[in-house]
Amino acid sequence: GTVNGKDGKPFKTREGGTLRLSDLNAMALEEATKRIGETGLSGDIGEAEKAEIGELVARASLRFADLQNQRTTNYVFDLERFTSFEGKTGPYLLYAAVRIKAILRRAAEQGYAAGEIEIAAAEERKLVLALDGFALALRLAREKRMPHYVCEHVYGLAQAFSAFYAACPILKDDVSSNVRGSRLALCEAVLHQLEAGLNIIGITAPDRM
Repeated sequence: GTVNGKDGKPFKTREGGTLRLSDLNAMALEEATKRIGETGLSGDIGEAEKAEIGELVARASLRFADLQNQRTTNYVFDLERFTSFEGKTGPYLLYAAVRIKAILRRAAEQGYAAGEIEIAAAEERKLVLALDGFALALRLAREKRMPHYVCEHVYGLAQAFSAFYAACPILKDDVSSNVRGSRLALCEAVLHQLEAGLNIIGITAPDRM
């Protein structure tokens, strides 16, 4: 496959030459930094850490955008879409990981710990089934030499966690200790698998944004 511009033609520089990787990284970093500022995600974070987060977001944007496509197909290069924190993008996955880390930090501060997993809600069951698909995604990616299977899995896992988080309270006062412990254990399992999958495709999630 080829990487094309929005006009459908192979993506090149304004001068018509082949784009260098260093230029591509610089473009992604500029766009990622702008997006982070627009969303206000790093408002209370120092400049050094903010710069590090910007680099991680830029790297996630490019790598996920490239690897999520079946390698034999073309795709359109669109930095604005790649760096979005919504939709099927690298930054969306980083935000999912960061959100789970924040939940676990708050739980630890309040003295709550993970317990034995007990599935009750439909969203919990769907999340566990999403977790169960990791081995198949890895096998298909290896056997077919197509890393987009891993990308599909981590994106589906992040979506399943989002639905679980919306439907299943974790740290609210009216949640029983057993249910809270189970849901915290699910959070830990998702974070572990999400970071493992992202690491395979060369993406690292920050601790916060």
